Amino acid sequence: MARSLYLVIALVCYAAFFAAFVYLIGFVAAYPALPTHVDKGFAAPPATAALIDLALIALFGVQHSVMARPGFKARWTKIVPQPIERSVYCLAAAGVLFLLYAFWHPIGGTVWDVTDPTGRTVLWALFALGWVIVFISTWLISHFELFGLAQVWRFWQGSEAPAGQLTTPAFYRVVRHPIYSGFLLAFWATPTMSYGHLLLAAAMTVYVLIAIGHEERDLVGVFGDDYVAYRKRVGMLVPGVGKRG
Repeated sequence: MARSLYLVIALVCYAAFFAAFVYLIGFVAAYPALPTHVDKGFAAPPATAALIDLALIALFGVQHSVMARPGFKARWTKIVPQPIERSVYCLAAAGVLFLLYAFWHPIGGTVWDVTDPTGRTVLWALFALGWVIVFISTWLISHFELFGLAQVWRFWQGSEAPAGQLTTPAFYRVVRHPIYSGFLLAFWATPTMSYGHLLLAAAMTVYVLIAIGHEERDLVGVFGDDYVAYRKRVGMLVPGVGKRG
């Protein structure tokens, strides 16, 4: 019974996160058919809107980073069974994203507006490229492991997780965090940048830089000198930029 229940839970969590991810694309693109997006939502004075939006982004950042730390996982798995720990993490991430979508307060005004058709096309192409990089990168490091399905499948089969090994396929040969690179490209590549969109892009950039620091400490703890050497020769988010010992 537990195996079947865990499989159902994992599939539901995966579906919820996938829906949140798809909505995020439309949210950042300000897709007009959506009920809310980066330029559509509750009205408030700019200062109030900025504070609310920053709180929503901070909530996402705290959830996304704290729940991923080994120390939290060690305590959390005393409550949540190990096979579905990652699935519950993805469900929580989806939940805070939907809170952000539901309570986002746009901030009016335009930072830039590219009217040239060629320029707009190029920026939309870069926007799409960012999401493509994110999606492909999840498969390069095991998509199903990242979103909790592999863990439940192993539990179903009664098998153990393979030993961790540092691999650097494709994008990972030129940047250490291509998923984050893709997100930042998608957040910043827009032909029309409102102040609300600027707040989202800037705050998410700050979060990414903070998150990378925490993640890399964990990765050094897991892979040791192999990751230290990798960090010395490969850029962080941009090829050749952000190498460190």
